[in-house]
Amino acid sequence: MTRNTRILMQCIYWAFVIYLLVPLFLMMLMGFKDSKFIGFPIKSWTLDWYMTVFADTAVLQAFAYSMVIAVVSTLIALTMGTWIAVALTGRSFWGRAIILGLTLLPAIIPGVISAIAFRIAARVVGMEPGMWAIIWSHAIHNVPFVVLVVMARLSTMPKSYAEAARDLGADPIIAFFRVSLPYLTPAMIGGGVFCMLLSFDDFVRSFFLGGYEPTLPVLIFAKLRSGMSPEINAISTIVLVLTALLGLWAERSMRGLSKRASHD
Repeated sequence: MTRNTRILMQCIYWAFVIYLLVPLFLMMLMGFKDSKFIGFPIKSWTLDWYMTVFADTAVLQAFAYSMVIAVVSTLIALTMGTWIAVALTGRSFWGRAIILGLTLLPAIIPGVISAIAFRIAARVVGMEPGMWAIIWSHAIHNVPFVVLVVMARLSTMPKSYAEAARDLGADPIIAFFRVSLPYLTPAMIGGGVFCMLLSFDDFVRSFFLGGYEPTLPVLIFAKLRSGMSPEINAISTIVLVLTALLGLWAERSMRGLSKRASHD
């Protein structure tokens, strides 16, 4: 690679970084503006909008509601996705490609089409709109991401691990919990955090399958219909900071567990 090519690639990289970060920076900036209207110039700064967020019962309830949905749907997706990945990895049987294709299908269906399909299916089975309908749709949508991450991790696991467990008399279930599961833990943490963020941020399926209690994205949408306010910027900034902290924790945990697994 020539010097001019490296310079060009660096310019493209930093242009892309600026393209991503500038809107986030402006969003955070407007959350400190001492005015009800978003825009420049900013004549004074305030933390009142953040105080408003923490004093807004509707926002706090929507945040807690979204967290419950994200955690429960992630646990279901992790359980289903891990078992599917274990069942499909390292095995060749008729219909394997069909099962894998059907498993990954929810990830590539457009969100609106997926939400409509879930709403119709919920009505057919008699499931009322609400928390469990949202959890069901989020879990199914998140399973493909768990399957892909766990299968990628399984493909790197030495076969000697499972063979050694069998030689020591462990049955397949004991071998999975004692050998495979610890090795898969970093991938499961990464997939779990990704699924939580997907679920927490999901608007379309939450909107179509939700009941009277809104999730945080649905509540933000409702607030946007009455006009843009710095309170929405404050909510978005808080969620952004929490997301970044969760991502950093997941990355650090995955790195430590991966090193521990390689040493073991």
